[in-house]
Amino acid sequence: MKKTKLWLCILLSFLFCLAVPAAASAQENEDADVTLAPYFFIENADPDLDSFPLKGTDVVTNINGCIAETYVTQTYANEGTRAINARYLFPASTKVSVHGMTMQIGDQVVTAKIKEKEDARTEFEQAKSEGKSASLLEQQRPNVFTMDVANIMPGDTVLIELHYTELISPTEGTWQFVFPTVVGPRYSSPAQDENGTTQEWVETPYLPDGETPDCQYNITVNLSAGVPISGIASGSHEIYVEQDRESARVTLSNPEVYAGNRDFILDYKLTGTDINSGLLLHEGESENFFLLTIQPPERYESDEVPGREYIFVLDISGSMYGYPLDTAKELIRDLVGSLKETDKFNVILFADDVTPLAFGSLPASSENIRRAVDLIDRTDGGGGTELLHAVETALATPADEDLARSIVIITDGYISGEKRVFDLISKNADQASFFPFGIGTSVNRYLIEGIAGIGSGESFVVTEESEVEAMAKRFRTYIQSPLLTNIQITYDGFDAYDVEPAVPSTLFAQKPIVLYGKWKGEASGTIRITGKTGKQDYVQEISVSNANPQEINSAIPYLWARSRVDRLANYELNDDSESVKQEITNIGLTYSMMTQYTSFIAVVETVRNPDVQSSDVDQPQPLPSGVSNLAIGTGYTIGSEPGSLIFGFMLQVLALTGILQYRKKRRL
Repeated sequence: MKKTKLWLCILLSFLFCLAVPAAASAQENEDADVTLAPYFFIENADPDLDSFPLKGTDVVTNINGCIAETYVTQTYANEGTRAINARYLFPASTKVSVHGMTMQIGDQVVTAKIKEKEDARTEFEQAKSEGKSASLLEQQRPNVFTMDVANIMPGDTVLIELHYTELISPTEGTWQFVFPTVVGPRYSSPAQDENGTTQEWVETPYLPDGETPDCQYNITVNLSAGVPISGIASGSHEIYVEQDRESARVTLSNPEVYAGNRDFILDYKLTGTDINSGLLLHEGESENFFLLTIQPPERYESDEVPGREYIFVLDISGSMYGYPLDTAKELIRDLVGSLKETDKFNVILFADDVTPLAFGSLPASSENIRRAVDLIDRTDGGGGTELLHAVETALATPADEDLARSIVIITDGYISGEKRVFDLISKNADQASFFPFGIGTSVNRYLIEGIAGIGSGESFVVTEESEVEAMAKRFRTYIQSPLLTNIQITYDGFDAYDVEPAVPSTLFAQKPIVLYGKWKGEASGTIRITGKTGKQDYVQEISVSNANPQEINSAIPYLWARSRVDRLANYELNDDSESVKQEITNIGLTYSMMTQYTSFIAVVETVRNPDVQSSDVDQPQPLPSGVSNLAIGTGYTIGSEPGSLIFGFMLQVLALTGILQYRKKRRL
């Protein structure tokens, strides 16, 4: 009977592969009413076409104090015999300001110009049609970009350098630099594009689990702190460290091992000094900028912390199958198992559908905790990622007015409809605090950090199972004792304006508040921070005259611009209005910065492909480390070439077999 069921599943899977349009076919029919989705790359075995034009990525980051400047060099080459137009999808940190790009072909170096997105795309398409080599950098998300390169001729080598700036701030004394290397496959809900719009970047080819591109990925980080550095470590990659007292150079210990299928994470500590509040100033030709860091007080233990209700929203979709879901289960068992008897909780599982543990939250009794653990232990993972529906279900759970509600979302974040989730949380920010846990080696940090930013919470990222216990402890410590409440900042004798972002009313985490702003007149006066720690009043004053404008602070305008754009676009409900769009566009053009409405364009004004005959190539992505083939989805794993059906069918058999074997092991 069991064998009959297995073969029936395989047969149905094969028929489903035949029935659902392939992503490659859908791409050919732009008018078809389909939801774009990632799909597996099928080698077309055409010796004249180079399907992997990206040959290498070199990352060099210089960290001076709290500001990191990163230079990313992508090397494209055409080793085929036909001219190609290449497209490559890649990530960055959600905090970066991309404000520079150059393109080099042979001895010709072109500095890219920032233009309105539609104008840049039009100029690129015109150059492409005229046989000119060109490159176009567009933002799809604040942390997802596409690079298009036109008319790469046989034998060409094209170097494209990008310049990023971002701020690094410590958490409980540890500084962490994260460089994302791969975009995880995004689930696109059939219901999310109400206006018929599509997001073509979501339809991205991926290599099957375990396969990586045959190219180099090198990372170098140069640390310069001005104080002793200690504890340099990476939990994501094996590193080689050359260090003296106040500086260090970090590289990959084995560059031959492909590094581009998981986030590069570097931790370090600065010894011999406390992290103090401080002020950095920059004087520009027409505007002056400041960066204010406010170090919170020491953590306190309060007897007045109210009872709490925790709603745990757990992602059990296909991309979470295996290691990510096992890690998530361990995390939620730890969190649920440590609740106080005065707390209440609920657990909501979601993939294509939503499954709550109970209609309303339950007392945190040992019996109810056992019920929750049994529910998540019976889950294997599979299907889509309907996060929006899950959050709606959590918010609809009947609330107890005497309890402070916290919604804990555990996911890899592989969705494309982040904006709808942000809008929902923004409308209900007064109903709960939101604490997202990103699980995996290359999580969607835009979603994770966005949920925390809008939902007055804190974001956590767990990259491996060994981090679960420490991360759960950190979450409990934060949420059980707020550090500083009723925060107010005033500027006495210092003419500050356009301050970003808004100051949170409550600070949970022991890490600094960072503000950017502009100032007029003299650099004098006092910045005053007030609030409450438990029952005590808190006051801190910073003298502006003690800070001198310095050239080394020239990155602050870009950091301010990034923060302002984030507030306008990423997490605001009215971001589609014309006024907001125009303000974001003006910021991008003024500060030569990438936004969703501005792009970088570089054109070599020489006709290099007079026949204008070329092939379009989408560079396939590796699946993030630890993510299985189930992340792609059953209906979009096949291509249009002969043999693709067989490949898709085999993947379905492997996936179904893996699930059955996994369930059998769990029963044993």
